Amino acid sequence: MTAIAAIGHLTRDVVEGGAPRAGGAVFYSTKALSRMDVAAHVAASCAAADREYLLPPLEAFGLPVTWYESETTTSYRFHYEGDHRVMQQESVGEPWAAARALDAIGDAAWVHVGALVRTDFSEETLAALAEGDRKLLVDAQGLVRTPALGSLQTDGKIGDVLRYVTILKLDDEEAETLVGRADPERLRTLGVPEVLLTLGSKGSFVITPELIEHVPARRIEGSVDPTGAGDTFSAAYLVARESGAEPPEAAQAATAIVAAFLDAAD
Repeated sequence: MTAIAAIGHLTRDVVEGGAPRAGGAVFYSTKALSRMDVAAHVAASCAAADREYLLPPLEAFGLPVTWYESETTTSYRFHYEGDHRVMQQESVGEPWAAARALDAIGDAAWVHVGALVRTDFSEETLAALAEGDRKLLVDAQGLVRTPALGSLQTDGKIGDVLRYVTILKLDDEEAETLVGRADPERLRTLGVPEVLLTLGSKGSFVITPELIEHVPARRIEGSVDPTGAGDTFSAAYLVARESGAEPPEAAQAATAIVAAFLDAAD
């Protein structure tokens, strides 16, 4: 039985004006999962025309990968201003149908749903993925971002999808969109069993009905490209939870792995 599945669109990313490269939540979570002792598989999609360019870097991580064709490839252009990422959305992949998503995750008990925009995974698809005892980690970016092209547009019109989410990861901007500000007590009102509020160099908060705990970030020397750090955190958190760690312990383990990820990128 596979413990963890990662699913989502591969993206064509242009970072800080550099050459196009493979990216997306599914790409970076796969990179992290490949470095940990866990049974995992990956389901990724992009347009057929981009398959030869985007798929090999994902497959190079060594995990089992199933590719699905999308009519278009999601693409972004972005740069960083401190901890803040400024993004342009240039194209959006087609939605994952419920039947395709279920086929993609197989028998995994834990799923990293690598949503990039709201249309990637509909409420119907999330409901199907959450059937039985399956546990979903969803990044709030894929709930609050609209599919509009150009500068990223977000809003809190997410419907009732959170009832299918076991673990919600979000940053300060996404928290502001959903509850008005990055306040752990307010985030409790979302009703999600586990909430991970990530704040870059300020660390993270683990929020459950029983506790709110701050986890400091690890100090990173020099200037690094933080692209993929959030997805690495999510993947590492899932691995720790799947192995039996409680939420605070899992967040501490994820923080250490993100620090190693960023040090390696330096």
